[in-house]
Amino acid sequence: MLKRFFVEEDAIGTVEMILILVVLIGLVIIFKNQLTTLVNNIFKTITERSKSI
Repeated sequence: MLKRFFVEEDAIGTVEMILILVVLIGLVIIFKNQLTTLVNNIFKTITERSKSI
């Protein structure tokens, strides 16, 4: 039974998902200021162009 537990690969997908989330969260934390500036510029552009329509 213990051998089957270690051979079972169902948890591999879960571990991969957790690692991907950790990397993405780390990137967001590192580039927070740049992302905030980018999003603000995008919304500013959208607002300005929607007023001209």
